[in-house]
Amino acid sequence: MRTHGWGGAAPSSDDEAVARILRAAGEILDEGADEVTILQVAKRLAVTRPTVYRYYSSTDELLEATAAHAADDFLRGLACSVEGITDLTEAVIQALATTVERLHANRRFRVLFSDDFRGKVIPKVTSASAVELGRSIVDEFEVDWSGWGERDKNELVEHMLRTLQSFILDPGDPPRLGDALRDYLRRWVVPVSFTAPPPLAGSRRHR
Repeated sequence: MRTHGWGGAAPSSDDEAVARILRAAGEILDEGADEVTILQVAKRLAVTRPTVYRYYSSTDELLEATAAHAADDFLRGLACSVEGITDLTEAVIQALATTVERLHANRRFRVLFSDDFRGKVIPKVTSASAVELGRSIVDEFEVDWSGWGERDKNELVEHMLRTLQSFILDPGDPPRLGDALRDYLRRWVVPVSFTAPPPLAGSRRHR
């Protein structure tokens, strides 16, 4: 690990170097920049561009890592937003609405859904890893899962992710937020209260 630069206080490990790079990139976005570059981050950290390139080979990779770095706080906030909700329909509505609102408000995520990045990021919204992450959230819902099998839950998460994907592709003009967003979701996206899901046609439900 190169030790010069870094404002006179070199990181003690590669992990610390990565954390500083991601923090700097996030701060640049939070301050209102429409994008963040390797050069901007290098200047902020008082290092050379090759130093940053040791950890991130491109601006795209840096931006994706910056968003991922913010994901832990994002997920904790999402979990808090559905805490205490025992009706599955309302839990789904709240989880979707909160996600849409936070993606809209958080510049670290919003830059990934710009025209330059949509083709790379949008398909990942419904990927197998995204479904797995969604399950980790949905499984914590404080609801009665009687009658729900593993396939049912996975398909519920897929449905939620596809709904989220549509809001990312076209947030509306102006975007629906707050009560307007929740009313829309309640009326059209989940118009029927979730109880046990309907049986799968022509086959037994997987459990």
